[in-house]
Amino acid sequence: MMKVRVGFGYDVHRLIEGRELWLGGVRVDHEKGLEGHSDADVLIHAICDALLGAANMRDIGYHFPDTDVEYENVASTTLLRKTVHLLNEQGYRVGNIDATVCAERPKLSPLILTMKEKLAEVMGVDSSAISIKATTSEAMGLVGREEGMTAYAVALIYQ
Repeated sequence: MMKVRVGFGYDVHRLIEGRELWLGGVRVDHEKGLEGHSDADVLIHAICDALLGAANMRDIGYHFPDTDVEYENVASTTLLRKTVHLLNEQGYRVGNIDATVCAERPKLSPLILTMKEKLAEVMGVDSSAISIKATTSEAMGLVGREEGMTAYAVALIYQ
């Protein structure tokens, strides 16, 4: 009998000057980037947490702590690849991902297909298994004031 599990992930990072903006493994042209120990790819971090949660394997900070110099400025695609490997070691495979990025600017719609293809390549799945949506917070809260970005993800895995 196939075992199916679902996990949820959330992440938030502050927008700052002097950093590149990375979302879904894609460099985004923007005047600010996200602050973090790694490249701070808020979308990938939410996906990693959703995958790890589905497998009951704690969270991204447990496996890739911001106190470990190995992960300083690392590409979050590396963290995602390692996350999928951890799941594979437990006999799990990625079924699908549904994720939302919340950012006031820049407009992300033109980049979604590229993000899907990049994430599919990293996770070893078909791009049809990945849904990425982008929204704003209608000029409210930390996202609306352009202080940061958030991302939410749901992952289905199976054994």
